[in-house]
This record gives sequence, C-alpha cells and structure tokens, in this order.
Amino acid sequence: MKALQHFKTITYHKYLVMKGCFAVGLYRQGICHDLSKYSWTEFRVGAKYYQGNRSPNNAEREDIGYSSAWLHHKGRNRHHYEYWVDYSTQSIEGGMAPVPMPRKYVAEMLMDRIAASKTYRGSAYKDSDPLAYYKNAKEPPFMHIQTRQQLEHLLTMLAEEGEEKTFAYVRRILKKGRRADRHSS
Repeated sequence: MKALQHFKTITYHKYLVMKGCFAVGLYRQGICHDLSKYSWTEFRVGAKYYQGNRSPNNAEREDIGYSSAWLHHKGRNRHHYEYWVDYSTQSIEGGMAPVPMPRKYVAEMLMDRIAASKTYRGSAYKDSDPLAYYKNAKEPPFMHIQTRQQLEHLLTMLAEEGEEKTFAYVRRILKKGRRADRHSS
C-alpha cells in the first residue's frame, strides 16, 4: 500500500513540476523532471519510508543517518543545487566549491519547490510556503552566491506577487537568456 501511495505522490509532484515548467517554456525539463525517482534505488526507499506529509528521504536519514535515495537523486538531477558542487582548484577549506547554476535549472528548482509545497501542504498551500520552507532550513544551503540570489529573488517574488507574475518574469528571463546564448556562439 505504501508503494502505491508513494507512486501517487511522486507522480502528482512530477505533474505539478511539468505544469510549471511548461508555463515558462521548459518543455523538455518538464517531461524529464525527477525520472530517477522511478528507479529501484530511489523508489524502494520512498515506498519503505513513505509518510505522506514529507519527503521519505528525511525519514531514511533519521533511521540510518543518511539517505541513499538522495545521494542517488542529487547526482542525476541538475535542478538540485547540490548537483553543482565540484572540487575547487583554489585552496579552500573542504576542497569543494559550489558553481553557478544555469538559469533554466534555477527555474526548474523553483518549480520543484512550488510543487513540493503544493503536494505536501495540499489545500493549505500559499505562495509564501516555498519561501518559508527555504528560510526554515537548519543551515544556509551550500550554493553559489549567484544561484542563491536568483532563487531567493524568485521565492520572494512568488510570496509577494504570486505565481502568475513570477512565471511571466521567469519566461522573460529565460527567453532573454536564450537570445544571448544564440548571439554569443
């Protein structure tokens, strides 16, 4: 039963991300978003730790000290800022450094956060929920300052101006970026 509930949850989440991505012109990303969640490595953990009100990865983390599903997931999905961490050639503590995320993945990360909030909050969802969840993190995320600023700007815009205006803004930014990419090649 938990496997079916987990399947329904991840499929609904994927549908919401796809809807958001399509609204801003990210068709390929909308279709391909989170396909690794259907792999045995991730699905098995999701079904085992399914609770319905939060990510099963957190429950696995509490149980064994880490999430095997998350380790698999973050290395395959570019819309997670953790994907964009690499060894640094600079002499820095830990030897790892975040790198800037391309705009299209920041946009997909926004859609992912909105969809997660809608999935877990249900009818209680408000456009301020993704920002509140972001701000409630125990530690600031290990992401490049440029990526952090972009994400915080989008989450704040969503909270203050709503989904329609935020999506229109993202569409404009992505379109402007594609034109700039074409002219620089």
